Amino acid sequence: MNEYPYDQELMSSNVAEYSVTELSMALKQSVEERFGFVRVRGEISGLKRAASGHVYLNLKDDKSVIDGVMWKGISGNLSFRPEDGLEVICTGKLTTYPGRSKYQIVIERMEPAGAGALMALLEERKRKLSEEGLFDTDRKQSIPYLPEVIGIVTSPTGAVIRDILHRLSDRFPRHVLVWPVLVQGEGAAAQISAAIDGFNDIDGNGSIPRPDLIIVARGGGSLEDLWAFNEEVVIRSVANSRIPLISAVGHETDTTLIDYVSDFRSPTPTAAAEKAVPVREDLVYTVSDFETRLEKAIRRHFNERYQKVESLGRGLPKPSDLLALSTQRFDELADRLPRALTVGLERHEMKLKVLKRLLRPESIDQEVKRLTTQLQVSKDRMQRAINQNIKQMYNQFENPSRLLESLSYTKVLERGYAVIRDKKGKALSDGKTITNGAELGIEFRDGIIAALAVSGNPTLSKKKKIDKKLGQQGQLL
Repeated sequence: MNEYPYDQELMSSNVAEYSVTELSMALKQSVEERFGFVRVRGEISGLKRAASGHVYLNLKDDKSVIDGVMWKGISGNLSFRPEDGLEVICTGKLTTYPGRSKYQIVIERMEPAGAGALMALLEERKRKLSEEGLFDTDRKQSIPYLPEVIGIVTSPTGAVIRDILHRLSDRFPRHVLVWPVLVQGEGAAAQISAAIDGFNDIDGNGSIPRPDLIIVARGGGSLEDLWAFNEEVVIRSVANSRIPLISAVGHETDTTLIDYVSDFRSPTPTAAAEKAVPVREDLVYTVSDFETRLEKAIRRHFNERYQKVESLGRGLPKPSDLLALSTQRFDELADRLPRALTVGLERHEMKLKVLKRLLRPESIDQEVKRLTTQLQVSKDRMQRAINQNIKQMYNQFENPSRLLESLSYTKVLERGYAVIRDKKGKALSDGKTITNGAELGIEFRDGIIAALAVSGNPTLSKKKKIDKKLGQQGQLL
């Protein structure tokens, strides 16, 4: 029990009262004054991007977690894209959020915890995309020799676009479409991906032609500056591009993931323009040289053929010699032709006279009678031949039938004999095989009767049932 109740009540009455808001704001002011500038190292987790553009995340180590917020203006200027699992160093101030009674760090600057963190993330992403087959050589398309339209994805300002256009103009002027994009910072990866997809979506039937080749270009820079070209959304857009694509990101020593998935990797933007088109003067010279060589080859070919024909012609006999025999034969035939015509005409006149005599009415009647008589004679001969054949065939079948009938055992039955059969219908030829009481069938010429075999006195002392099947036994023939 408290021995001084009145003193404690007095002390309680002297303590100032705060509202919840007043206490929260006082805590907020104290934290911000004490921790107005801090640097925190930790691993990102639970990263969320609000529709407003602000970024909310957690920074953690192996024991603790602190909330963090990065406003839109700060997150848009980052040289890399924050991701869960990435270790970073954040600079900012601590504050509280009175609405939840939680403290958090307002991040004003974020950087990877050394180049090793970004390289580890880059290697992990490279391994993942390589396992999906996006870097396979057989997926790469060939670069067209002389594209009509070239699409360029790069920043509209800076030396890169000027170098590419200048190089194209020097080598072989082409129709160029520039899709302006950010090449670093927040939103750069999304714009680059959208530009590649946009070029592929052009159908070519409208006022804007569809590119035959795409060049993605950017100048040199640090790993953070080139990070947009390592983003997965950009890599997948390049892999899905139906238009051949050249990557020209950074200098020759700079390497990004877009270099592995593109159809051709150029060390510099200027080299990309040189790869895209040939030198017009060289092409004109080459075509002209081909034309000259073709003319010489055609002329040489015809000269060789002409000389060959001439050499073959010298080995041939004279045309007059070749035609001499044919000319002589022609003259002979020409002499024989009138005589042949006369003889042929006389022969046809004789045939005509014979046919004329045959076509007289009395000649036709005589011919009909002759043919009718000949037809009747043939008919009689055919009828006699048919009758004779039938008789021969009848005799061929009649003789075997009589022989078969004479050899049949039924003829023997007609002379008073009988055939004894056992229960199965088998004919018995030996009495020793018949046992006492065996069921038998006796076949006469007019049918079969059933019987029982007994030895000694034929009188049966007891009736036995006889298998009715014996009476149903058929004949052998």
